[in-house]
Amino acid sequence: MGCCSSAESKRDWKPLEERSCTDIPWLIIFTLFCVGMACICGFAIATGGATRLVSGYDSYGNTCGRNNTKLEGVPLSGRDMTENKYVFFLDPCNLDLINGRIKSIALCVSKCPNIEMKTYKDLKQFALGNGSYLCSYDITATRYVNHPDRFTKCPKLPAPPSKSVPVFHRCIPTDIGCYAEFAQAFITFVSDNSVLRRVIAGVTTSKEIIMGLCLFALVLSLIMMLVIRYISKVLVWILTVLVIIGSIGGTGVLWWLYADHRKALDSNSASVFGKEVASDNVKALLVYSIGATIFTVVLLLVMFFMRKRVALTISLFHVAGKVFIHLPLLALQPFWTFLCLMLFWVYWIAVLLFLGTTGTPVKNNSTDVVEYQMQGPLQYMVWYHAVGLIWVSEFILAFQQMTIAGAVVTYYFTRNKSQMPVTPILSSMARTFRYHLGTLAKGSFIITLVKIPRLILTYIHSQLKGKENACARCMLKACVCCLWCLEKCLAYLNQNAYTATAINSTSFCASARDAFVILVENALRVAAINTVGDFVLFLGKVLIVSCTAFAGILALNYQRDYTVWVLPLLIVCLFAFLVAHCFLSVFENVVDVLFLCFAVDTKYNDGSPGREYYMDKSLMEFVENSKKMGRFKPKEGDGRETKPMARGSTLA
Repeated sequence: MGCCSSAESKRDWKPLEERSCTDIPWLIIFTLFCVGMACICGFAIATGGATRLVSGYDSYGNTCGRNNTKLEGVPLSGRDMTENKYVFFLDPCNLDLINGRIKSIALCVSKCPNIEMKTYKDLKQFALGNGSYLCSYDITATRYVNHPDRFTKCPKLPAPPSKSVPVFHRCIPTDIGCYAEFAQAFITFVSDNSVLRRVIAGVTTSKEIIMGLCLFALVLSLIMMLVIRYISKVLVWILTVLVIIGSIGGTGVLWWLYADHRKALDSNSASVFGKEVASDNVKALLVYSIGATIFTVVLLLVMFFMRKRVALTISLFHVAGKVFIHLPLLALQPFWTFLCLMLFWVYWIAVLLFLGTTGTPVKNNSTDVVEYQMQGPLQYMVWYHAVGLIWVSEFILAFQQMTIAGAVVTYYFTRNKSQMPVTPILSSMARTFRYHLGTLAKGSFIITLVKIPRLILTYIHSQLKGKENACARCMLKACVCCLWCLEKCLAYLNQNAYTATAINSTSFCASARDAFVILVENALRVAAINTVGDFVLFLGKVLIVSCTAFAGILALNYQRDYTVWVLPLLIVCLFAFLVAHCFLSVFENVVDVLFLCFAVDTKYNDGSPGREYYMDKSLMEFVENSKKMGRFKPKEGDGRETKPMARGSTLA
């Protein structure tokens, strides 16, 4: 389990030849952790939390629709509420937004009131006529009119403030004015109800156009994944030229501004205060100019040394397009991952709500209201559940990365593509599920260890806003930024570790070590792929959103049924960006996997008999051109070799 072991440092690389289970102890730990989460769910259901959440309960500890048990010290508890299935709030509009609750006495009633009652006599008639008693249980219906406690134990008149409807066994008023405090920010934004109605009408009327534009964005994303490999060379060189021109031009402008301000300062006859301000501006421009010059020089040097490696990025993009042609189900991976995440998040939120109504009933002596509170060690179950949200979510994302890596590795290291599995994606899923769940558990746990303190520090930083201790806020912000950078670096290393595991079926630590060594040896190539390549994919996302927005403007502009179509267009653009991000992120993952396979292939093979390359023709052309120009030299002498699966076969 240790990451410092060197027992496998001299092993052979045997792509796809041997499979064995990896990181079994971590699979056991993750399984036990998931069992613990299931026990928390079972505890919440067994202690009545799920029942109280679904059926609702009153302010005296009675669950609506059930025959309840008497609570000690609560006279109005232990009532048979079998016929009273709905929760009614005496003052439903009294919201506590900070604690997320309604500050009102709740009762179990047999029917939600659907008419407005302006007097206590109306309450009495409704109770006698419908059998639904809206005042406290200790007040009989005949005394609604003259009982001394009717002002505190009966509904606030008029009752209800509007027609109420049962929602999850709660009587909820339908008048939006009841929630004026909650909706105040939104109402202020839209100015008045007429604007709000027009915006909603715009979304409703244009629902067909919105669905059509979302489908259009989906098609554009699929087309972009295929087209980008053909236009990547043009995009890469255009980007390179623009970056060079922009950096040199910006630096030149800063130096020109510095010279102009310096000249004006020398000939300035203003007051002493004016000269001090001008002098400060000149000093600031000098600092900016020097900084921009250093940045430009470094950037030009990096571009100069990476210019010969841009061709590798273009070749990888070309091969990635072929991968999607041979493995079209790769495009569906974001949908399966999103579906799994949504199902887990729904389960997690449901259990969290169960926990919110689980615990020991505690009576508030000042209000005589019963609340359920978790006391003692049980209150830490919420923290356990929160850690589970992060760990399991990261595990699901890691499963997608391992599945993509396994499928691409199979494609790369199979010489005769006709011998590939019928469904490489499903085969990769099966291999991951059978052999490498422990590796995914360990990798996702490392990300969780970094993400949890970052989230805690982010929360503390948000709580310190407006406080006088600026130094503490700056230190927290710096820590958050450092943890964010560390998380991104670990996520990238994890992804390559999963690829190494898919290639050679090694444990997480051994795979991470091997992947790190290969990435360090190819640092400039990695920099080229992760700068030029990522920016090209970003341009693809921008292009998809722009085309979708342009089509949306043309389509929505010809609609005369409404006047406000900004919100429909915003919805379409957001959906287009999310779709483009999902698809092109998969494309980016494929490129990263291909690069690691290429690096392993070129490190342990040289094209000689018995050590033939596995790579595609496009990558082979890159290697041959590099050899002719003296830029490519296979690395040897470490005692390890790659054993081809089918020697002598032709390249695909």
